[in-house]
Amino acid sequence: MKTENPVVWFEIYVNDLKRARSFYEKVFQVQLSELGNPTEDDLKMMAFPSDMDSKGKASGAIVYMKDMKAGGNSTIVYFGSEDCSIEEERVEEAGGEILRSKMSIGEYGFVSIIKDPDGNTVGIHSMK
Repeated sequence: MKTENPVVWFEIYVNDLKRARSFYEKVFQVQLSELGNPTEDDLKMMAFPSDMDSKGKASGAIVYMKDMKAGGNSTIVYFGSEDCSIEEERVEEAGGEILRSKMSIGEYGFVSIIKDPDGNTVGIHSMK
């Protein structure tokens, strides 16, 4: 199997699944859907829109797992956007924090870096 992108899945651990769902749905204007878990009662997941047939495109979920605390990690997931300032405008109203406003990364476009209500740092990327 050849893919364009070796990243196939990501998880953002959260302490309050309902609050996190509201934040990500509001900022990125998407609907998250519940993923069932056949093995653990203390694991709950809400998936970002995805298509299992799409190769080379990462998908993922926000995750609540007992004893797995959110925030404080050093991995940043970047969400694609037409213009990252659009999502950035929704962050604070949704309960998050803007860590770095839209900035140029030269020929590679622009990024904003934000923090969700659970303390997870995520990025937003756009070409304009």
